[in-house]
Amino acid sequence: MRLSLRGAAQVLTPPEPGLPYLRGDRARELRLEPGSVAVAGGRIAALDDDAGADVVVDAAGCAVVAGFVDCHTHLPFAGWRAGEYEQKVTGVPYEEIARSGGGIAASARALAQADDDAVLAQAETLAREMLVHGTTTLEAKTGYGLSVEGELRSVDLARRLADRVAQPLTVTGLFAHSVPPGVERQAWMDEVDGLAASCDVDALDIYVESVAFANADLARLGEIAAREGVPLRAHVEQFNTNRSVPVALEAGARSVDHLACLHPDDLAPLARSECAAVLLPGAEVLGAEEVAPGRALADAGAICVLATDCNPGTSPVQSLPLVIGMAVRRYGWSVREALAAVTLNAAWVLGRSDDTGSIEPGKRADLLVLDGPAEHVPYRFGRNPVAAVVAAGELVWVRPDQAWRVR
Repeated sequence: MRLSLRGAAQVLTPPEPGLPYLRGDRARELRLEPGSVAVAGGRIAALDDDAGADVVVDAAGCAVVAGFVDCHTHLPFAGWRAGEYEQKVTGVPYEEIARSGGGIAASARALAQADDDAVLAQAETLAREMLVHGTTTLEAKTGYGLSVEGELRSVDLARRLADRVAQPLTVTGLFAHSVPPGVERQAWMDEVDGLAASCDVDALDIYVESVAFANADLARLGEIAAREGVPLRAHVEQFNTNRSVPVALEAGARSVDHLACLHPDDLAPLARSECAAVLLPGAEVLGAEEVAPGRALADAGAICVLATDCNPGTSPVQSLPLVIGMAVRRYGWSVREALAAVTLNAAWVLGRSDDTGSIEPGKRADLLVLDGPAEHVPYRFGRNPVAAVVAAGELVWVRPDQAWRVR
């Protein structure tokens, strides 16, 4: 099918073709200029109109941007943990909730009690909501199994979810999410080693924190990831300054995620590396966490990324436009920096930036038509600015009040 997004007030394009990511200075060079985008055969054909297109979207007054990439979610999971949120807002620290059987352990119990159909139905609903808010590529993690059998089931659920949603889905083995009750940490790391060797996952991840794993475990997982030939990712410096970033960099990590408690001495080495800094303002805001040094990271030249961290406990958020709004205010970023962080840079984290994440001829046609200028995404906080979603060249969603644009 041939499709034309015609006459947009703004088309978001990179400062030059073929870039795998955009550091701070290059992110600020993203172009927002009037134009059209032609699509054919599921690919971006040209930065021009197609007079013979089968479908035309009138993009007058709109911004056309690359589809959003959510590179850090915890789908699929079972149920929610609203009671814990009330505990947190009334003063109970997350670490205390976790040590009393809440947190990850509570989600593990919920997953164990839910049947596969219920888990997948909830995850499909959330993925659909993400699509409506512009997410055309996403990640899923294991981590709520808390047993060998449970983690094997989680991998299977994630792969089955990939077959049921519109978005390409990357599966990350977060086998080192929490130490199962009654198991020694090192014994569980032995099981993590076995799971990494036997499971079909696209990356490996670990949670380094006072209630989870240690830097030595991060180093070991780095060796396992290198052996298995998959990227290493790490949840670090969320609640405490554990100095995990140097360990992750030494292990060749693709990303370090959270960073609310990043040590100042670790900022410059991270910014010089090709390890992305994935910031999760939803978790920061809802958990009353410290503010990650987003402005300093961008100014130092880091590969800055945003994600929802969609999970049932610390960030029950599905909307990347909402995350953009939080990040722009919280970190002092421009809209261009925030858009880079949910498009090309997020695609880099998932190893997909050669095929998605920017509007360039030849790339997969994952595109969004926003109902106004890009600057309105963070400014008109809390609303959905997405008028239409194109995924792999197909018009997969149009907001009802914007249907007049399609002909």
